[in-house]
Amino acid sequence: MKQNSHIRFGGYSPPETTHSQASLFFKNSIEKDKRFKVDLFWNILDFGYKAEDLLGMVESGILTMCYFSTSYLMERVKELGIIDLPFIFHDLEHAHKNLDGKLGQMLSEKIEMETNFTVLGFWDNGFRHLSNNLRPVYEPSDCKNMKIRLQPNDIHVQTFRALKSKPVAIDLKPGMKKIQLGEVDAQENPLENTITYNVDKYHKYITLTGHFYGARGIFCNKDFFKILSKNKQTLLKSSIRRAIEKQRKLSKRKENEVAKILKNRGIEIIKLNSTRKNKFKKEVSSIIEEAKKNLGTKIFDLIVD
Repeated sequence: MKQNSHIRFGGYSPPETTHSQASLFFKNSIEKDKRFKVDLFWNILDFGYKAEDLLGMVESGILTMCYFSTSYLMERVKELGIIDLPFIFHDLEHAHKNLDGKLGQMLSEKIEMETNFTVLGFWDNGFRHLSNNLRPVYEPSDCKNMKIRLQPNDIHVQTFRALKSKPVAIDLKPGMKKIQLGEVDAQENPLENTITYNVDKYHKYITLTGHFYGARGIFCNKDFFKILSKNKQTLLKSSIRRAIEKQRKLSKRKENEVAKILKNRGIEIIKLNSTRKNKFKKEVSSIIEEAKKNLGTKIFDLIVD
């Protein structure tokens, strides 16, 4: 019984990040019940692992729980592709409402069918925005021929091709090198990442496009979860729920703080009104239509306003 209540929670970010802070909040919350003990492993990269190793470590039971980007499970659970689509969520409240609702429930069930995970909820990884060193971006036409560093993600590449830019899909480290050398004109990331990777030293303009939303699932080893008593399962879920609320508040606050820092550093931050944002949505609408063919329209019907 003691072993069943010992949680080893893995992450892939430093202690000061919102995900690590929420992990600590979860630990402190659930350990108030003396039947649980939580060991936190902030960043498995510090132990010589790759970030993606977390998923296998939790499935095998080496770790009990982790948080991880849902994008990395798309090959096994194609329905998760809906989260990666451009402009699928209007804002954070809209994303939360759907991930906490019928859409999130369906995605969780699909994940649990294809993996050895029990899904406990979703954390924010922020909306992605466009930064560049050429010009302010107000309209889709401002992206034309702009070389943009992207994650190696097919939907992301298709989206920026639809905007008539020149996508450069490349991993983070070489991508940041290209930014420093001026070999690409732009990149897209949440504001926190933009400042963490020192992109503000090279880019003068940031447009708050919010074109992609990032979700991080909270995954628990299914075998561990099943052998917990119903009472302990309920406690685990309620503790994670409180941690979800905490992480989302921290993430929103962090976004606002970083925006102020960037502005004070002389970065021009461009907010798009609804008319301009709708122009971007219209330009990439073909990506949504193609996804409806691949995923079926029923999953889209689960999205509520």
